[in-house]
Amino acid sequence: MSEVNNYAAPRSLDEAADILRAGNVTILAGGTDVMPQMKAGKLTLQPTLMNIQRIAELRGIAQAGGVVRIGALTTITEILNSALVRERFNALWQACDHFASDQLRNVATIGGNICNASPAGDTLVPLLALDAKVVLAGKPNGALATRAMPLADFFVGPGRTKRAATELVSAVELPLPPAGSVSEFFKFGTRPALDIAMISIGLGAVLDGKTLRNVRVAFGAVAPTPIRAPQTEAALEGKALVDAAIEAAVTAAACDIHPISDFRASDWYRRELVHNILQRMLVHVRDR
Repeated sequence: MSEVNNYAAPRSLDEAADILRAGNVTILAGGTDVMPQMKAGKLTLQPTLMNIQRIAELRGIAQAGGVVRIGALTTITEILNSALVRERFNALWQACDHFASDQLRNVATIGGNICNASPAGDTLVPLLALDAKVVLAGKPNGALATRAMPLADFFVGPGRTKRAATELVSAVELPLPPAGSVSEFFKFGTRPALDIAMISIGLGAVLDGKTLRNVRVAFGAVAPTPIRAPQTEAALEGKALVDAAIEAAVTAAACDIHPISDFRASDWYRRELVHNILQRMLVHVRDR
């Protein structure tokens, strides 16, 4: 751990962007990832530690123009308690309900979970299935500016993203689902919460009778990053959820995933979990 010789606590996004532009900054939000990684020697703190908790514009859940914006500092508990999230973004609500413990949910932020970029990050899989965009803010040319990108393009490796060192994540944006939309999330671990997922699956779609349209499927803990599953999506798009279509989808999923064997589970076991749980989720959607 390098020596921290400057502590900053900006009160505005503009002020935070100035600090980031100066360089060599570690961003601190909830700290539920930063602190354990620092103590384990997995994170080297930069000379400036910037606590962004005082920036009010990074908080809250708001709906406008067919888009729901969740500020980066919004905690998992706040998302879990949101009637809007529960009613319109069920997969995200389910993920927050299985996120760690009450104590961690009260502190952990959606922006921190995104920036940690864990292949097994609990909120990342439902956000991918819900077609989320991440909003980044910085001062590349001296004036505060934002840019948005699909979350599916944001992750480049374990713990690595396309966020520039002079940027911070300011929000995540979700398109408001149309009528008939369904979304589901399932996480498998040795315990329902307080555990890192062996695998996780997110599903988002419009259910037209028994037919799925605008299908998004995402997987966690089966590749170097959380991933969308294009072959699985193609197998389901425009198809009625009969047994043959469900079997085609779980077969396609085997081509989308690239799991490893580690101390949590073997490659083979993760593949079996994806096959069986995806099948169960699709049957649940069909029979709801």
